[in-house]
Amino acid sequence: MPNMSLEKVKMPEQEPQVRNQNFKEVALGYTKEQAMEEATRCLNCKHSPCKNGCPVGVPIPEFISEVAKGNFEEAYEIITQENALPAICGRVCPQENQCEGKCVRGIRGESVGIGRLERFVADYHREHGTKKVNQIEKNGMKVAIVGSGPAGMTCAGELAKKGYDVTVFEALHKTGGVLSYGIPEFRLPKDLVQKEIDGVADLGVKFETNVVVGRSVTIDELQEEGYAAIFVGSGAGLPRFQGIPGENLNGVYAANEFLTRVNLMKGYEFPNHPTPVKISDTVCVIGAGNVAMDAARTAKRLGAKNVYIVYRRGEQEIPARAEEVHHAKEEGIIFKLLTNPVKIEGKDGWVESMECVEMELGEPDASGRRRPIEKAESNFTIETGTVIVSIGQSPNPLIRQTTPGLDTQKWGGIIVDEETMKTSKDGVYAGGDVVTGAATVILAMGAGKKAAQAIDEALKQKQCKND
Repeated sequence: MPNMSLEKVKMPEQEPQVRNQNFKEVALGYTKEQAMEEATRCLNCKHSPCKNGCPVGVPIPEFISEVAKGNFEEAYEIITQENALPAICGRVCPQENQCEGKCVRGIRGESVGIGRLERFVADYHREHGTKKVNQIEKNGMKVAIVGSGPAGMTCAGELAKKGYDVTVFEALHKTGGVLSYGIPEFRLPKDLVQKEIDGVADLGVKFETNVVVGRSVTIDELQEEGYAAIFVGSGAGLPRFQGIPGENLNGVYAANEFLTRVNLMKGYEFPNHPTPVKISDTVCVIGAGNVAMDAARTAKRLGAKNVYIVYRRGEQEIPARAEEVHHAKEEGIIFKLLTNPVKIEGKDGWVESMECVEMELGEPDASGRRRPIEKAESNFTIETGTVIVSIGQSPNPLIRQTTPGLDTQKWGGIIVDEETMKTSKDGVYAGGDVVTGAATVILAMGAGKKAAQAIDEALKQKQCKND
């Protein structure tokens, strides 16, 4: 009989006032007993609505059924048929909007903790599982992947399983893309990311770091080198700014620069690692998405006494995951909602304060959210020495500027056929944030998987014609 408890088994966590002073993982993970108990809440619905909510199509009821029986390795085998990065997805996927959002148990009470169970299974396998020896017959065709983030990694893994000789070109000195530079250690430990990447490398995928495609080598040059197909998964790393006075002062960071300094370049271990990150007692983070929450919570851990999330809309419009907002509030982050910065002021080139205005919400705009309207004569000032701007990112222009025949959106995203992820340039595919703008890890993985399928079909077809 299913366990009919209306609430999920509680996830063990570090206490808020302890964790906001360290970079260790916030959520500690289920024990075997907790995982099995949570798994018994699954009704094993025949129509599996949860699976339809998963962008990579994990057989969710099937893996949960194995967890309930204590067959954790069998559960891992089921998950990894469709998802090469389960430890990552279990931690950072917005399950509440995807698989768990479709869960029948969520109609009355809380949905089954699918993400928590996926994380448990992946962690259990990492600690207790045996490494598989992959024997894959090569088909003699080369494919290039641009970017080693979730889209590129997924596409690479899928194609390697099908026998392709896959090389991933990464611009930075470390692989992982946003998983390595963008998501903080306390949400996604970097040794875990490396182990997932090692799993893809074990399939025969080769990685070349410090290769900036569009500068070190162009897409056309890769084609000339004999790559039968190219997948562009280079992400969206170009920050947006508001265009207000003072954004060029010292002490103003783009959120991705700030997080890269801390995560990838280990700024939180300065001076043991030579990357200084200047933080004042008061920090203002402009924006309220997941990246803004990561930046605010990171600033708190670096020693800031007062950290503000400054957001021009209200509580209901916050785009970050509810869990991230909840954790931020628990850790002492202050939310200044219905507030918009209009000017950053400084002295001797350094930030000293930020002038803001109060806002109120009007009618919904094109995005469906209520449009913020400035309140007359409501200006006020926040004394601060650090401002972190987190209002969105777009793709780096290098690839589109150096690739003739590649059609892009006005804002820089690569245009693709949504069924195949094929671009306007023959043999070139793209997916993830470079197509959609900044989105989620799992959506990028879904795009990488879809592209791998399309590449395989196209190259097999081409081979048949040549034969």
